[in-house]
Amino acid sequence: MSDLSGRNEDFSPVKILVIAIVALMLFLWYGSFLLYLQIVKGGEYQVRAVTIASKIEKLPSQRGEIYDRNYNLPLVLNVDTFAVSLVPAELPADLRDTVFSKLAALTDIPVAEIHRKVPPAFYRLFQSIEIVSSVDQSVITAIAERIDEFPGVSWYARPMRNYLEGGSFSHLIGYVGEISRDELKLFYNRGYQSGDIIGKSGVERVYDSSLRGIDGRQFKTVDVKGRRIEGGVRDVVPPVMGKNVSLTIDRNTQLLAEKALGERIGSIVVLKPSTGEILAMVSYPSYNSNSIIAKGGNNEYARLLNDPRNPLINRAIQSSYPPASTFKVIMTAGIIEENAFPLDATVLCTGEINYGDRVFRCWIRKPGHGKLDLAGALAQSCDVYFWEVGRDKLGIERIVDYSKQFGFGELSGVDLLGEVAGFVPTPQWKERRFHEKWLGGDTLNLSIGQGYMLTTPLQVANMVALVVNEGVIYRPHILKDIRDPVSGTILTKTTPELLSASRISKDTFKLTKEYMRGVMTTGTARYPVNTKVVQVAGKTGTAEVGLDDRWHSWFVGYGPYDAASADDMIVVVAMIEASNPWEWWAPYATNIVFQGYFAGQSYEEAAGTLGLLNRPRAAVGRVE
Repeated sequence: MSDLSGRNEDFSPVKILVIAIVALMLFLWYGSFLLYLQIVKGGEYQVRAVTIASKIEKLPSQRGEIYDRNYNLPLVLNVDTFAVSLVPAELPADLRDTVFSKLAALTDIPVAEIHRKVPPAFYRLFQSIEIVSSVDQSVITAIAERIDEFPGVSWYARPMRNYLEGGSFSHLIGYVGEISRDELKLFYNRGYQSGDIIGKSGVERVYDSSLRGIDGRQFKTVDVKGRRIEGGVRDVVPPVMGKNVSLTIDRNTQLLAEKALGERIGSIVVLKPSTGEILAMVSYPSYNSNSIIAKGGNNEYARLLNDPRNPLINRAIQSSYPPASTFKVIMTAGIIEENAFPLDATVLCTGEINYGDRVFRCWIRKPGHGKLDLAGALAQSCDVYFWEVGRDKLGIERIVDYSKQFGFGELSGVDLLGEVAGFVPTPQWKERRFHEKWLGGDTLNLSIGQGYMLTTPLQVANMVALVVNEGVIYRPHILKDIRDPVSGTILTKTTPELLSASRISKDTFKLTKEYMRGVMTTGTARYPVNTKVVQVAGKTGTAEVGLDDRWHSWFVGYGPYDAASADDMIVVVAMIEASNPWEWWAPYATNIVFQGYFAGQSYEEAAGTLGLLNRPRAAVGRVE
């Protein structure tokens, strides 16, 4: 009993009362303190909460620079500009339209464009959205002086591309632009984000992952007006510049070919056959990459899209044409290799042949070329010879086979976007496509590179490369190497890659080259290709397009013909479309390129030496 009464004394009413009083006092003290914080100091803390915030600011990386093969002067570099961005959630709803209008006026972009970039679905986002990617210092100064009128608006330095070479370089280098929604869906998993700059075409697109670099970031503390608080920048992660890219293009050769082509719709390709390196690739008309990326570039791009001359197309790889008499190089190799017709046997050319109810006329017309063997037929580009031997001796199946061995109808795999494969027709294709049988007339057309066959200028360059290399084609490319932007150390180097190998014997190629030389010495090109600094071998070509006063003009050639190794040779292909006034310019343009390249001359010097400077356009008759 005594133990039980002792325990009751431990919980006496007095002690319970004391504990309750202490607990009540503590509750009243904490409650009073909370009331003090919320009521007395609440306003102060509320102001501090809304006037100080931490923001993550992106530090854009600089894209790598682009050089030609000599890696001395850049073709593309960066200039400093500013980008203006907006955090939608920090913009009060009642000020949204006002701020958008003020931004549009200052940055000189349509207010509708700002609404497009910041749609209603984004109004609650705290993610920064880039409004304009390139403005000068005066715009930033105007915003900074009235920053209280631009809640949620900020800016940062952003490098902008400056394309030092325009014209023909535009199709190769391309241009950059802000990543689109469709592109973001494709590349989001590769680290791309909204507002990023991405290559849109050319080298800028193909090698974007090497050129783009890695963006940095910094954390900064700002007040409600967006002003940086002293000491507020912390945890800076610096950006990493993109890698530099060196192309196989030789700047001087590119400019030489560009001026040799002039303002003629067409293209010129200069290729090193022993490696596949493209020394020049010119297409006209072209465009100015700086105009597309400049403010208002969307209008410029729309204008280019609507231009009937299609200046956005690189005609060296994105347009295909009948190869015309340049195809006779393939026919010559096939006839020699197959021993389809004795090399010293002749065919009498009277200027025409009859087949069915149709008359096929040689380009020289009556009285024709007379009796010609294979060497003379190639030199004089005699249609009758190749019609008869192609139809009656070589045959359509072997013509198709040799066409494919020379790379026709297949993509070359050049490291540029948009290449087309051309087309090699077959009897099976015609039956499927037109429900008609292949006729002898189809073989006649194909034997001289007409009819359904289509090739690109780059494929024709590969055709000549196969002859020069005596049986192999290397994949054409424009990337020479990728380098560290600081030290210039080569990180990745392109090595020659075998594209295809032919079953044709080396002796056949040696004889084909000899016959191609005859085109220069006694044949159709003896007058227009008359440079003395290098011996050239090649073939002329004139493709019919259904017009009586103009044709596509081709010339394909290589030099030096007498070089001991293909390493010392270049292949040049010129293609002038029939949309130009007829002047048979392709062989003359090629003549200038060979002269300038091997004599180390500019266009003006080379054309002057050859008597072609300021040569007036002249309508002349068709020459094969």
